[in-house]
Formats: sequence, C-alpha cells, structure tokens
Amino acid sequence: MACIFCDIIQGKKQGHFIYEDDTHVAFLDKYPIDHGHSLVLPREHFEKVTDMTADKVGDLFSKVPKIAKAIIQTTNADAFSMTQNNGRAAKQIVPHVHVHIIPRFNDKGTIWTKREIGNDDALKILAEKIRKCI
Repeated sequence: MACIFCDIIQGKKQGHFIYEDDTHVAFLDKYPIDHGHSLVLPREHFEKVTDMTADKVGDLFSKVPKIAKAIIQTTNADAFSMTQNNGRAAKQIVPHVHVHIIPRFNDKGTIWTKREIGNDDALKILAEKIRKCI
C-alpha cells in the first residue's frame, strides 16, 4: 500500500523535517491550519492508533511536549491544539498514525466543529456500555 508519509520518511518525497530520531519524525504540514502546523509520527507504518501497542503510543505522545515547545517558541504562538484522528470519518486524510500540533494565536481565534449537548440519561447509558467494553 502506498503511503505518502512513508515516502516522506524514506526521502522519496520532500518533507520539511523539524525533528528526527530512530523511531519518530516530525515535519511541517504541507497544508497547515496555521503557521507552524506540524505532524509527529512513528517511522513504522500504522494506520490507526488502535493498531499500535500501548508502549508505542506512549512513545509517540512522549515526543509531543518537546516539539510543541519548540514550535510555540519559534512561532510566538499563544497556545497550541493537539489532535490525532483515526479513520476517514474522523478526517484522517493520510492513513499513517500522526499527531497534529497546531499553533494557536489569540488575535486569530480558533474554530471548533459544532457540538451537541447530550442528556444525562443517554450519557449514563452510553458510559456504562463503554465501561463494559473496556
């Protein structure tokens, strides 16, 4: 299966790398939401975070604070958003696990998707069902 992120990691396609180690890389997003928007990902190909072991997920997320601090310092951002999408319905465009670090600026604002307010009874039932699956 062809993966553009694997191609970038292997040097077959251009990427603007900001971090590299033996198991992970980070590079600027080609289509940024804001200035400095970057992606952190494992060198090893996994489509979704649920395909990874807990240790590998922890290792991936352990890279985020150091990289985010550097992005915030460089861009003079006021804050950052961190997202990680899994599957097409979640807006995962490239099927290779990656964490978005998106700098946020007070003077620009942040747009979030529409939210629904659930009722307590429905939330209680849903929570019970999820607990049983865990």
